[in-house]
Amino acid sequence: MNEFNRRDILSVVLSSSLAAVLPATARAAAADPGKLIFGGPEPFSFDRLKSQAAEMAGEPWQDGRSPHTGILEKIDYDRFQAIRFKKSHALWTDGRGGAPVQFFHLGRYFQEPVRIHVVENGQAREILYRRSYFDLPEGHPAQELPDNIGFSGFRLQEPSQETDWVAFLGASYFRACGPLSQYGLSARGLAIDTALPKPEEFPRFSRIWLERKEGEADRVLVYALLDSPSITGAYRFDCVKGETQVMDIECSLYPRKAIERLGVAPLTSMYWYSETNRMQAVDWRPEIHDSDGLAIWRGNGERIWRPLNNPRTTMTNAFLDEHPKGFGLLQRDRNFTHYQDDGVFYNRRPSVWVEPKGDWGEGEVQLVEIPTDDEIHDNIVVYWVPGDPVVPGQPLDFSYRLHWTAEEPYPAELGRVVATYTGIGGIPGQPRPKDSMRFVVDFRGGKLGTLARGDAKPVIDLSRGEVSLADSYPVVGQPGLYRAFFDTTIEGSDPINMRMFIQGEDGNALTETWLYQYLPSLAGDQRGT
Repeated sequence: MNEFNRRDILSVVLSSSLAAVLPATARAAAADPGKLIFGGPEPFSFDRLKSQAAEMAGEPWQDGRSPHTGILEKIDYDRFQAIRFKKSHALWTDGRGGAPVQFFHLGRYFQEPVRIHVVENGQAREILYRRSYFDLPEGHPAQELPDNIGFSGFRLQEPSQETDWVAFLGASYFRACGPLSQYGLSARGLAIDTALPKPEEFPRFSRIWLERKEGEADRVLVYALLDSPSITGAYRFDCVKGETQVMDIECSLYPRKAIERLGVAPLTSMYWYSETNRMQAVDWRPEIHDSDGLAIWRGNGERIWRPLNNPRTTMTNAFLDEHPKGFGLLQRDRNFTHYQDDGVFYNRRPSVWVEPKGDWGEGEVQLVEIPTDDEIHDNIVVYWVPGDPVVPGQPLDFSYRLHWTAEEPYPAELGRVVATYTGIGGIPGQPRPKDSMRFVVDFRGGKLGTLARGDAKPVIDLSRGEVSLADSYPVVGQPGLYRAFFDTTIEGSDPINMRMFIQGEDGNALTETWLYQYLPSLAGDQRGT
């Protein structure tokens, strides 16, 4: 899934304040060191961008890497960090609206230049690269680069000029820091052929246009041209920073060729271990993850929570649906003591919810889990796969809203899963059955806080094996906490798919549905096998 070790790069680049800002208009500036340099005006609209993408789809794909590869290779991790965008050259600080914008330099890990433009009154002007925009250490390889080579991306900053809230950097990756002011998981324009027995394709945003609205300091329109060997696309992002950060996204896609697996609205995250897979907790911190589960709101109204796994081999799970209401990778656990991380603050990582607009029809939410032994790797991907085949000459249109939030934007009036535990089965003090495992799920919310013992029961389904010792009850001394558990005997090494919810006396579900894929191969030590 990783085209490079991007988490390691971005964790530094996006956590530091590299620049501040300066007024810039959409007219060419001369050699004034306090202004950006712009190219000539060209008409621009989203319809024009769609036409451009459609036309490109009929042409052969062209490699977008910079011809200055030899120089860029010298700008390694350390030298990339040493580059600082000058405060005096940022965009949009004249008080007319828009967020201050800073730009990222090219380097070893970002060798495909992005042409970035400013739109004003229907006219677009390219922001021309100049070395003078950046503070470069003496003898830095970037001093060998010519003018107008492009940038690797950009970021929208707070008016304070100390932090930022949106960044586009690398391929079609982008992310926002959320209301808790901490970057975490990323989104992408598209995912193509992820977790198939062939190389994954990483489409990129090759051109970007930025537009502001007069008087709106917390809103920026971003337009992007997507390009890859298999597809082109036109994207419009309406980025708004409020109590939560919201992006309304429209995209028109134009396949160049048939695509086996097209992932729409992909999210990319990291999950190493949590309370669920304690046997993998080799670091001193109790939990390490950007997200702890996948939430799905199905078209039929069912709410699903699927805790994440860190498998030994890449696993792909599909959740069939029709007219989905939403899905997302969430960080539900916000308790600092569960992480003890005082550096990157996993308890503050944003959750991201995908809210489809219009009818997405039939398809499936796919979850890809990739093994990792460290927190520097993005190993979780989720996206929507349309049910119809993707073939050349048949454009696709999608609209959706991304919520970068601390809590789910549309919580159900049901109990929700707050923790999943696994351990040996049986009764303490008695002989434990061989290969018996216990699964404990904690719920909160909805009507659960009003239940007495015996008012509800767990409904459990397993793809294989039998259930024993199942029960559910309110936890004494923990108001609102409701616990369910069951035992089952584990035989063989094949995954076991599990499903459970809490059912009231009237037969209605009182909780969301807990889905879990148990991987016996990961738990040999825990089971004593």
